[in-house]
Order: sequence, then C-alpha cells, then structure tokens
Amino acid sequence: MITVWTNGCFDIIHRGHVELFKYASSLGDRLLVGLDTDEKVERDKGPPRPFNRLEDRKYVLESIGYIDRVYTFDSRNSLESLIKILKPDILVIGSDWKGKDVVGAQHAGKVEFFDRISGYSTTNILETR
Repeated sequence: MITVWTNGCFDIIHRGHVELFKYASSLGDRLLVGLDTDEKVERDKGPPRPFNRLEDRKYVLESIGYIDRVYTFDSRNSLESLIKILKPDILVIGSDWKGKDVVGAQHAGKVEFFDRISGYSTTNILETR
C-alpha cells in the first residue's frame, strides 16, 4: 500500500486545495493530510487567521473523498514527528518549496512537488475580497 502525505492550514478550502488532494491521492493508495492547529496558523499567518476553527477545518477535510485521514500538528517538530512515525512513501508539497527545507522529507520515500493552481491562494482570495 502506497501512503501519500501532504499538509497545510487549509483555512478556507478552494479549488487549489482540492486539486492538490486530487493529485496527491492519485499517487498512492491512501492520502494522509496534516493540519495546522489554530495556534500555529495564527503564529504563521498572523491575526485574524485562522478564519475557521480547527474542528471545522478538520471536518471539511474529512468530508473530502480524496482524503483518508487527517492529523493535526502544532509545530514544526510535531509535524516532523508525525511524518517520522507514519513514514509516507510520498510527501507532496507545493512547488514553491523546491530548493527549500521540506519538513519531514528525510522520513518519506520521496518528495513530489505540486504546481499550485494560479490564482488560488487563501491569502490572495482574502486580500482581494
């Protein structure tokens, strides 16, 4: 069984997220998704983020057919620990991370980069509304 992992805050689900899940799930037999806690999102993105609480973001992700299981994490260390424990065959991350330090990459079989869908970013959506 090929296990695939991806992670993010997934504050406001949009087409770019769904395309990521669709792509990631096509690479294996099960897709595991890591989800930032509310505290981590606020630390990383600043107030007033997140707009949706952890419980609600997790519920939405668990309702998406491409996703088999959702895990939460509150720091870089806890994210790396999850990936180390779960040992995914493939870690999928946005292509904007090429050449950068990808958390947990050393614990995955390989890293695949996903080309983000132009025009779809939670931050950009919120800034243009």
